Amino acid sequence: MPASSRHAPKPRSAAAPPRAATPGGRTPLPPQSPPRGSAKRAGEGPVDEGRIADVIGPVVTAAGMDLESVRVTAAGRRRLLRVVVDSDRGLSLDDAAAVSRDLSAALDTVAVMGDFPYTLEVSSPGVDRPLTDSRHWRRAVGRLVQVTVTDSAGSGPVSGRIVAADADGVTLDVEGDQKTRRFPYPVLGPGAIQVEFGHPPTELGATRDGH
Repeated sequence: MPASSRHAPKPRSAAAPPRAATPGGRTPLPPQSPPRGSAKRAGEGPVDEGRIADVIGPVVTAAGMDLESVRVTAAGRRRLLRVVVDSDRGLSLDDAAAVSRDLSAALDTVAVMGDFPYTLEVSSPGVDRPLTDSRHWRRAVGRLVQVTVTDSAGSGPVSGRIVAADADGVTLDVEGDQKTRRFPYPVLGPGAIQVEFGHPPTELGATRDGH
């Protein structure tokens, strides 16, 4: 489980050391000191995830990262705010801790979470994250993927290793064809990274898994 920052009516110090990265590429965080706030009963009114993304998006961008997703769920009598970020260099524990502190400060200045006590959890994407954007494909170079291709020849699944990815499309070393094939993004559905056991990861893949 990723470590997290707890935001409660009274500030509490956090001295827990960083934990090791969790399976699937997610990077846990050491707890951060929470900002002050007034507590209300959990569940009083909705929380707008889009507005939260508007507040924290510039903070993530300033840190040289991309905001992948924002999710708010009820966790007992408090809220759990899960923020997934990523970058070309991956996400180290130091990076994650730094952006977590910046996000806590930004959330403390805007009442985007209302008066709810909440826990902030920041992590990197796991290998189960669908490849839907050019940056996702670029950061998965070297990985084995399966994707549905829809073109003039019809629609069907294609498996292959990502050789290259740029702003226009992806080059795959297609399994069984013994050759590379180029696919523009419009013909590709969401790509799914295939978990490989005993296959030495590429340098990029090793970095992205936190090993």
